[in-house]
Amino acid sequence: MRLVITSDTHLPRRARDLPEALWRDVEAADAVIHAGDWCDLAAWEALRARARRLVAVYGNNDGPELRERLPEVARAVLGGVRFAVVHETGPAKGREARCAARFPDTDVLVFGHSHIPWDSTAPGGLRLLNPGSPTDRRRQPRHTYLTAEAGSGVLGEVRLRELP
Repeated sequence: MRLVITSDTHLPRRARDLPEALWRDVEAADAVIHAGDWCDLAAWEALRARARRLVAVYGNNDGPELRERLPEVARAVLGGVRFAVVHETGPAKGREARCAARFPDTDVLVFGHSHIPWDSTAPGGLRLLNPGSPTDRRRQPRHTYLTAEAGSGVLGEVRLRELP
């Protein structure tokens, strides 16, 4: 199963649209995961229309229209892998232990908020992924998102995609 993982798109504040490379990957993916901070209902509607399957949450910058449609925490089994999605996980220090305690029946936790790509594994095996942002790089050298493969209960290759 081909996955696209993104977050913090901040449309139309930081960009008018998502980068074309991200749209190409979305259209080729079996599922798209978005960890919040859409900022605009039209952004959610556009991604929902183009993704085969969308697993998504709202973020701290999302208003009532998005909060009515999206959960704070989403869960899905994709390729036999148990995913949870949330926007915020708190400070980096202690993140793995905190998230492993909060999501004990999860294989992969996708989160956003910081705009900083993150890929780590908690002592109990929980994989934590933050795709960064495809539109607002903040202190990062590039805009980013992730692609991944999942199948037979295993998360395969996870690739950080850097955008110009």
